[in-house]
Amino acid sequence: MTQAAEPVSIVMPAYGAQATIGWAVQSVLDQTYKAFELIIVADDDTDYEAVLGREGIADPRLVFTASGAIAGGASPARNIGIGKSRYRYAALLDADDRFVPRKLETMMPAVIAHGLASSALNIALPDGKVLRRVGAGGDRLLTPSDYKFTNFSGDSMLVYDRRRADPRFDPPMIWMADLDFLLRLFETIPACYHFGTPLHDYVKMPLSQSNAPDVAENMIASKTLLRDRLASGYYREPYEGAFSGVDRFLELSLAAERGFAPDPAKPASLFEDHIEPLLRQR
Repeated sequence: MTQAAEPVSIVMPAYGAQATIGWAVQSVLDQTYKAFELIIVADDDTDYEAVLGREGIADPRLVFTASGAIAGGASPARNIGIGKSRYRYAALLDADDRFVPRKLETMMPAVIAHGLASSALNIALPDGKVLRRVGAGGDRLLTPSDYKFTNFSGDSMLVYDRRRADPRFDPPMIWMADLDFLLRLFETIPACYHFGTPLHDYVKMPLSQSNAPDVAENMIASKTLLRDRLASGYYREPYEGAFSGVDRFLELSLAAERGFAPDPAKPASLFEDHIEPLLRQR
């Protein structure tokens, strides 16, 4: 643990999460790093304090609030949670994912030193079976251009210093909101310290957004928008050429989207397996 045990605000949007929020919250309570608050933002008018209470889960570090909408979206809900955060350091966790028990203890020294940290992640089923790992390997500092060639699946495993960067999510960008948020972090934090040990479980749910039937069409539109934003200078580069690798990643990712045909009957039919060989073309 860090010497001062700097507290962390963890933001969790929750929509239709009655069946999954128990394991997500318990993974936070099981952290070896105990200095945190977990802000749960209901986006469906559900009393998640009562839902968790029925599972025997209660803790004074849990903070319950609501988005004021029904299905208003993860980005507005996350923004509400960020706005209510009390602490300098922040992390994100979806209500159907999990932290590995030593995640915060492992990552916090790097966040304090560098302002931004990521980790490898497990792509897992609800029962805990790991389908594959992304970003595994050695610990190292990643530039913005290198980042997506290591962490090519999701960006919600981040922990960051809000005094260095305190952006908000872009509500209209539903499908690539995490990468948009990361680019905003990189505007003032020019590198990310990456841990090659998986410290975050991204749980593949059968009816999740990433498994929706129109996912390819929406992903293509969102990735194209991100490329247009990069080309226009929408994101402020911390130094010249900082985001060139992000654009190259998106170019290759768009090619992967157009050639990917998942089998909805197979939970192990992963886009990550399809895109990884293309990324070697960098």
